Amino acid sequence: MISKQTIDKIFSTIRVEEIVGEYVQLKRAGSNFKGLSPFHEEKSPSFVVSPSKQIWKDFSTGKGGTAISFLMEIENFTYPEALRHAAKKYGIEIEEDLREISEEAKHAQTEKDLLYKIHEVANAYFQEILWDGEEGRSIGLAYFKERELKDDIIRKFQLGYSPEKKNAFTAYALEKGYNKEILEKSGLSIFPENTPAGVDRFRERVIFPIHSFSGRVLGFGARILKNNVKTAKYLNSPETEIYHKSNVLYGLNQSKQAISRKNGCLLVEGYMDVISLHMSGIENVVASSGTSLTTEQIKLIKRLTENVTILFDGDNAGIKASFRSIDMLLTEGMNIRVLLFPDGDDPDSFARKHPQEYVEKYIENEAMDFIDFKAEILLRDVGNDPIKKAEAIRDIVKSVSFVQNALKREVYLKEVSNKFGLSEQSLFNELDVQKQITQNQTHHVQQQQKEKAASPKMEIVPLDQEKEDPFLYDVLFMENKLVEHMLAFGDIILKRRNEQGEEYQITVIEEILHHFEEEQYVFLVKGNEIIITQVREGIQKDELRSGNFFVSFMDEEITTKVVDALIPLDDLENWASRNIYPPNYGDKVADQIQGDVLLHKYRYIDYLITETDKELDLYRDTDEVKYYELIKKITLLKQASMRLSNIIEYSPIKGIYGDRKR
Repeated sequence: MISKQTIDKIFSTIRVEEIVGEYVQLKRAGSNFKGLSPFHEEKSPSFVVSPSKQIWKDFSTGKGGTAISFLMEIENFTYPEALRHAAKKYGIEIEEDLREISEEAKHAQTEKDLLYKIHEVANAYFQEILWDGEEGRSIGLAYFKERELKDDIIRKFQLGYSPEKKNAFTAYALEKGYNKEILEKSGLSIFPENTPAGVDRFRERVIFPIHSFSGRVLGFGARILKNNVKTAKYLNSPETEIYHKSNVLYGLNQSKQAISRKNGCLLVEGYMDVISLHMSGIENVVASSGTSLTTEQIKLIKRLTENVTILFDGDNAGIKASFRSIDMLLTEGMNIRVLLFPDGDDPDSFARKHPQEYVEKYIENEAMDFIDFKAEILLRDVGNDPIKKAEAIRDIVKSVSFVQNALKREVYLKEVSNKFGLSEQSLFNELDVQKQITQNQTHHVQQQQKEKAASPKMEIVPLDQEKEDPFLYDVLFMENKLVEHMLAFGDIILKRRNEQGEEYQITVIEEILHHFEEEQYVFLVKGNEIIITQVREGIQKDELRSGNFFVSFMDEEITTKVVDALIPLDDLENWASRNIYPPNYGDKVADQIQGDVLLHKYRYIDYLITETDKELDLYRDTDEVKYYELIKKITLLKQASMRLSNIIEYSPIKGIYGDRKR
């Protein structure tokens, strides 16, 4: 187990804006940062990161928490995995607590954990063979050197080599204690009926590990070096519980910071394209690894930038097939440029031939927008055939129909009009036809995705569900409100006067806690009860435990409640940028606390009256004494309710806080 001292050091060192910024394109908004939710499709940013409070809040889904909880949510890390990932990023040495782990805990490892672990083991093994094995150096390393790769680049991408012996890795893993079942499920080993010792899937190949966004090894790509063998040149890991090729982009882990920094992504086809561009100093590049581009892959890029430049080989026969990728990128709201390298060149060879500055300028100057690109490709073989030319223009307009922004669509159509000398009206008519077709197709796909979509890991149950019982809803609302005050303003000192008119000081936490204890209040929300218990323990130790104390609690309900209290909805708006300065949440804390304590008391009395009234029928004919005790209780409660209604100026017609959204 990770020691408490290490956990404290991790939380005090990590920066939520840096960790979240690797996954979400954040923009400054006052004292906070804002971006599009990585958990939900949206066009207006509702994701807020607070550097001062070191927390994040996603208003579109209700999720929120610390940098560690963000990693757990987006990467499906366990708590220790998220801590280790953060420690590695910030160079913090992990100290282990030496307490003995129970047998039950040892067996609690899931298959998913084992898949991650066996891939780590395989990755280390392939690298060791490449650098330290005689066969690895003479074949694998020699190949990479022949491709002009430098040692630092080979190590950066963790390239490796799998030896010729057919079960070298399988035997190594079995010796390490991994069983045949996990080796087979990982796709690293195959166990045919006639070969019980197993066969290495990637034997005699150079290895390209495929990483997740955060850097975990998910699978491998492998290239055979012999020309006289009748087998696939490239071989990839099969789909597993942790590896889905449609959800992964090669090189994204190594390139994400450069993509975010340059606000642009270069999209290539192969592993070596990515690696060679990195070696030349151009790092904002990823590869679809030979598979057709998917919506999930585009969304990974969109977290970091909306600007994509697709790089094609000059003599690539599959360029026309790439038109589908262009349409998909446009559908996701991406800005696209396309570059065709000269005949005989690909990104790999071009990057090795020329210095960084030349390559960057060539991409900048020669890349064209998708209209010019499609026109160049489609009109190559048209000649003077008007039918073919019309079909080519229709194809270009079809792509324009995928553009989501109306203003951009109009600009693109004017460009098509000028390019081909056609009237804008005829192009707009064709656009309407194409839009109708694409909308029907998109609606069908979205419907299928909704049916397949699983429920989110964090389930946020809205308070509105309690509105079926208005009395319960009202008291729950005020209970949550008071706990939020304790979290947000707990250590603020209030000036009060006692019945004798003498001034005294009390903190927000102490005043609200005194109210709960005076009422002998029974909490209706379990999370609130846990928070109050912790607050009481803190007071006994002379500690005031407000929001920051609870931020790192590994309890989703509590974390969400804390984040809701510390990042109110108003934080979504940067009013100051528009010279609007509304009152801040908490400007009048003393009056707010006093009013809300009274209001909670009033709502609680109303709730007790309704609950006691329900008991009357139980004792009306069975226990006369108990029945009249309940009548007396209801009478006293109603008298208290009347006194409170006068204090807080309650109107049965207008209600309380009638003009305030609850």
